[in-house]
Amino acid sequence: MWSFSTLSIVAWLGGFHALHVNAIQTISAVGSKFFYEDGTQYFLKGIAYQLIPEDPLVDTAQCKRDVARMAELGTNAIRVYHVDPKANHDGCMEALAAAGIYLFVDLDTFDTSIRQDKPEWTHAQFDRYKAVLDEFQKYNNTAGVFVGNEVINTREGSAAAPHVLAAACDIKSYRNEKGYRNIPVGYSAADIAELRPMLQNYLACRPDPADRLDFFSLNAYEWCGRSSYETSGYKTLQSHVSEYPIPIFFSETGCNVARPRTFEDQAAIFGPEMSNTWSGSIVYEWIQEANDYGLINYGPLPGAPPAKNPIQDGFTRQGEPIPVAPDFHNLKAQWASLRPTGVVLSDYVKSTSTIKPASCPASTPGGWAVDPNQPLPTLVQNFHRAPPDATAFRSNSGSGSGLDSASKPDSGSDPSYRSARVTSVAPTGYHVYSAVNGVSSTSSGMSNFDSLTGVSLFLCMCSISALALWL
Repeated sequence: MWSFSTLSIVAWLGGFHALHVNAIQTISAVGSKFFYEDGTQYFLKGIAYQLIPEDPLVDTAQCKRDVARMAELGTNAIRVYHVDPKANHDGCMEALAAAGIYLFVDLDTFDTSIRQDKPEWTHAQFDRYKAVLDEFQKYNNTAGVFVGNEVINTREGSAAAPHVLAAACDIKSYRNEKGYRNIPVGYSAADIAELRPMLQNYLACRPDPADRLDFFSLNAYEWCGRSSYETSGYKTLQSHVSEYPIPIFFSETGCNVARPRTFEDQAAIFGPEMSNTWSGSIVYEWIQEANDYGLINYGPLPGAPPAKNPIQDGFTRQGEPIPVAPDFHNLKAQWASLRPTGVVLSDYVKSTSTIKPASCPASTPGGWAVDPNQPLPTLVQNFHRAPPDATAFRSNSGSGSGLDSASKPDSGSDPSYRSARVTSVAPTGYHVYSAVNGVSSTSSGMSNFDSLTGVSLFLCMCSISALALWL
């Protein structure tokens, strides 16, 4: 039996939160499905969770209260749209992990999202996306990241698609370059019928997995009230993705046109009609607001003195979570009855060799306006005072300005000003990735590994010796 001193040393070396947050299994995208580390398939039973616009994952006490209710509901995932990458998220992420709840987080913010009307992919955007990834990659229960939410929300917006894909490719490249866990990178699309099949295929049709999304998701509110798989539109959705090569799920759902919400669509999503293709759903949303989609209201804490709870837009955003009846209980009853077993990874990987990229959609007049053979736009880099005989690099995308509009000078006044497009690419041989989608193996130079290992062992031995003397 280990002594108390030995256990204290091991706990200290393990980090203050790592033994808790990182005890949860990670989630990987393999082929068209998500899997836990133990090889069982992962289906999302998720909730959209954005209590406050800035970051809902910084108030540990509130997170613990909410997580207790989420666990009662049967939740195993949340989606958060905006976070502060400089804040401390240990407490909330630990509370979520303890309840078996995973995070899907958006990388963009209100001022760094890709715009449909003027699509660009700039270093300022990339830096912000990287900062969020840097912060949340350290948590095992970060299950996925979004590079955009409903960037394209009209039938005329397809020209922004290459910029969405460029963002995904650069984030994946950065993830690999940094040696991070293979956290899936995806996109959350608006349900635009005229563009949906083309967009989802365009984002997953390139032959190299590095050049396509790791997952695709859809914000869809087609099933309203008492409907059916055939009449709701879900049958059409399924027909467009029956052979889809990457995981797909509903990143928002829960139509509230008919009240109360009964969430009967969940039976189709997790049932035999769709569960072989779709990986679950995220229901919109946790907190009750003016749009009347909430599952929770907030009241005062029992036995606590009156507090100045934060109120925004007329709604309290802190306190005791009180279920909105009967919606909360209806969803709880649905999820309790739905337990898809999925497939076992060891059996599924035998069939991944037959998975093929989606068919690239051809551009059509008045519809899908993207040529799938056109190279992707890459990061905008500004170069001043280029040599007079230098050749200007031009955008290959045919959309976007080619320069950050905030810094774009009058080209006529400075003919030596040039723009170039660059992308973040891992150094050759830095990491080697193989297999389908999220199944990867990494290798790097053993000399670096040996030197790092030696330093780590030396520091560990010094720490153990010092602590042993102190204890």
